[in-house]
Amino acid sequence: MAEHDVNSLDNKQTILKNGNKQWVKLNVGGTYFLTTKTTLTRDPNSFLYRLVQEDADLISDKDDTGAYLIDRDPTYFSPVLNYLRHGKLVINKGLAEEGILEEAEFYNIAELIKLVKERIYHRDIQPNKDGKTHVYRVLQCHEDELTQMVSTMSDGWKFEQLVNIGSQYNYGAEEHAEFLCVVSREYGVPEGLEVEHSDRGKVLQQKGSRM
Repeated sequence: MAEHDVNSLDNKQTILKNGNKQWVKLNVGGTYFLTTKTTLTRDPNSFLYRLVQEDADLISDKDDTGAYLIDRDPTYFSPVLNYLRHGKLVINKGLAEEGILEEAEFYNIAELIKLVKERIYHRDIQPNKDGKTHVYRVLQCHEDELTQMVSTMSDGWKFEQLVNIGSQYNYGAEEHAEFLCVVSREYGVPEGLEVEHSDRGKVLQQKGSRM
């Protein structure tokens, strides 16, 4: 398994073994994160708060190292965890705001959801240097639908990023994975240049606007 965000993990293992419950180890999609209980409980309405409080109504499992198992994308968990640490939204290059929004909504962190939505809004209304604006949409699909959806995109819609959002905590069960597909389209086409609109493009836009 990959090790991420666990500097001095070996040194802190001693603390964990000695029963200091302040440190919490998470296994997110196969990647380990080490943080504190204080960080994870900053939002009392969040999934992570309930997780470390061992809420009886929340089904949670641990791996053989004692880490809480969370079946989500670890790449998009980093911005969520960093927000809980310092209260700022920091998005690494190559990550889509829509992917972070999906994770913020999953973990039910209200202030982070608000920040990401504001970031998306300002991004979408900001024109490029050539006067054109990019509009982004997020489509959710099953694994067996992915190839067809991407191959049939048209009308200027362009594939940007794919985010694996996992399953519904059915460990060991064989299910089709679910994905978020981030697509974009450029608006502000110069006058005189006509763009044909196919049904597929309209469907993409309608689906995205409902998410």
